[in-house]
Amino acid sequence: MASYVLKGAQIVNEGKIFQGEIRIKHGRIDKIASSISPNAEDQVVDLTGKHIFPGMIDDQVHFREPGLTHKARIASEARAAVAGGVTSFMEMPNTVPNALNQTLLADKYNIGQASSLANYSFFMGASNDNLEEVLKTSKRDVCGLKIFMGSSTGNMLVDNVQTLEKLFSRSEMLIATHCEDEATVRARLALFKEKYPADDAPAYLHPLIRNEEACYLSSSMAIDLAKKSNTRLHILHISTEEELALFDHTKPVKDKRITAEVCVHHLWFDASDYETKGNLIKCNPAIKDARHKNALRKALNTGELDIIATDHAPHTWEEKQQGYWSAPSGLPLVQHPLLILFELAQEGVLTLEKIAEKTAHAVADCFQIEERGYIREGYWADLAIVDLQKPTLVEKSNLHFQCGWSPLEGKTFSASIDSTFVSGHLAYSNGNFDMSQLGKRLLFNRD
Repeated sequence: MASYVLKGAQIVNEGKIFQGEIRIKHGRIDKIASSISPNAEDQVVDLTGKHIFPGMIDDQVHFREPGLTHKARIASEARAAVAGGVTSFMEMPNTVPNALNQTLLADKYNIGQASSLANYSFFMGASNDNLEEVLKTSKRDVCGLKIFMGSSTGNMLVDNVQTLEKLFSRSEMLIATHCEDEATVRARLALFKEKYPADDAPAYLHPLIRNEEACYLSSSMAIDLAKKSNTRLHILHISTEEELALFDHTKPVKDKRITAEVCVHHLWFDASDYETKGNLIKCNPAIKDARHKNALRKALNTGELDIIATDHAPHTWEEKQQGYWSAPSGLPLVQHPLLILFELAQEGVLTLEKIAEKTAHAVADCFQIEERGYIREGYWADLAIVDLQKPTLVEKSNLHFQCGWSPLEGKTFSASIDSTFVSGHLAYSNGNFDMSQLGKRLLFNRD
C-alpha cells in the first residue's frame, strides 16, 4: 500500500483548524506535525489552499442491494459517497428480502466486502416476530438494530407494543428508530385521499399527512421505552421543532444513552420547495415548513442534535415522475452532504469545526466505532480533501449514483471535494476512482 505525506493544508479536527502535515502509512495516520520530511517511499501530495476533514461517516443510507438493484447497487452508491467525501456508511435493512435474519445480514456484508469502495456496516432489521434472530447480532461488527416505528418495506413495521418492549429491554445493541406514528399517518392519509382522489394530488400534502404530531408521538414513545429499559437509543432523521425538546443538550455524545440525528435535506429544503421540486423531495419523515428547518439548524449548535446524515434513498426517475400517491419516498443525497454543509457554513449556520464534529467525531462516538472519525495518529486514514474556493455545479454528467438524477441539479455549491482517502487508500482524486483497494468492515468498541 502506498505511503503519503500530505502537505500545505489546513486540518479541521477536534474543534480546531490548523496548518499541518500528515503521513499516511499502512492505511493509517502515522504522523501529524507542523512539518514532515518525506521518506523515499512517500508520495508527497501538495494540498496548499485546501482543507483536510475527517471523512464523513453516514449512519443512514439505503443502497438498495439486494433485490432493488434497478434503483441502486452498493458498488455505485459507495462510489458516489466517496466522491462526496463520505468514507464510511451504515446501510439500512429494508432491502429485498429484508435483512431480518443472520444469514440475510451476512449476505449484505459479503456484497459490501466484494464491491464497496467505502468502509461499510449494515443494520440488522427488526420485525414483529424475529426477536431471537435480533438477539444473535454481533455488537463487535454490526452497527446496530433498526426498528421502523412507521411505514416501511415488507415486514419491517414494528407496531406491536409488546414486541417493542421486548426489543428495547432485551437487546444489548444500539437501537436506531424511524419514528412516525402509524395510526396518525393512516388517519390523515385517508382524510386527504378523500379530498384528492385522483393521483394528481399536490406534493405539498406530504407534510400535512406525515405531520408534526406523527413524529412527536412516535419519538416520545421510543424515548419512554428507552428510559424504562436504559436502552441505547438513536433516533434517526429528526424533522420537527417539537421533537427537539425531547433530547438532552447538556452532555457530550459519548455520555448520552439517547441521541438524535438530523439529515441534510431537512436542513436544506423546506415546504416552499415542493412548488418547484414536487415529488423529487418527497421523503419520510416529510420535509416540513421553514420554522422546523430553522429550529433544526439552530439545534446543531445548542446540542439537541448530535449527528448529521443523508438518508440517501434513491429511486428511478420514472418512479418519481408518477403522481403523488404513487411516487415513492426518498431522495439521493450521498454525493453532496458536505457541499450542502459548507454552504450552510458560508451562511453562518455552523462552523467548519462543527461540520467535522457532526459528520465524523460524534458519529464515531455515538456508535463507538473503532479507530475512525478523528484525524489522530494510529487511526485509519479516512480523509476528505476539500477545496473551499472551487465551485461545484451539480448536473447529471457528474452524478455517480445509479439513479442519475438529483434534487440539487442546477445548484452551484461554493466548494468541491478534491480527493478522498478511505483506510489510507486514495480512492477518489480529480474525478477518478481507484478501485484497486476496497473499503473495510467497520468495527465497534462495545463492552
